[in-house]
Amino acid sequence: MRNTFLGLVLSVYGVVFVAELPDKTALAALVLASRNAPLPVFLGTAAALTVQSAVAVAAGQLVSLLPPRVVHLVAGAVFLVSAIVMWLRKAEDGPDAAVEKPGFWRAAWLVFGVVFIAEWGDLTQVATAALAARYAAPLAVFLGATAALWSVSAVAVFVGHRAGKLLSASLMQRVAAVLFALVGVALLAGLI
Repeated sequence: MRNTFLGLVLSVYGVVFVAELPDKTALAALVLASRNAPLPVFLGTAAALTVQSAVAVAAGQLVSLLPPRVVHLVAGAVFLVSAIVMWLRKAEDGPDAAVEKPGFWRAAWLVFGVVFIAEWGDLTQVATAALAARYAAPLAVFLGATAALWSVSAVAVFVGHRAGKLLSASLMQRVAAVLFALVGVALLAGLI
């Protein structure tokens, strides 16, 4: 089965799905879905991950030649700044909480930017590049990787949106800030 087109798509899907589950990109989608409507969060995430999959497949092994330390430092700084902003921003609890939510397209673009930056040099992006270099089937690798990333994103958006409805905005904001700070520190320390 591994030698067929569908077999390769499914193999890539499995590898990328498992690698993406505990990833910072899934965490970002989860947190953003707790604060925004789920559809623009999913669409922004899916678009960013689609572009990143295309970049990884097109670049093949070249992506793995990027200096990973620089990528981790930039991504770590983005997560730390986001954590500080979330921690310091006034929570939107109360009856007027929904008034200041960003519109559909603004939320989608915000999510696209966060996820696009977070995914650079990511394990799944490098794995996708390596799989594209290993197999002479860029379409199969692209389809498998993208489907896996979308699947994990859908789970993260669903869980994040539910958590946002069940927990107060101020608690979610503090938890998100702490999680983003932990990811930022781990990136800067070279742990992920």
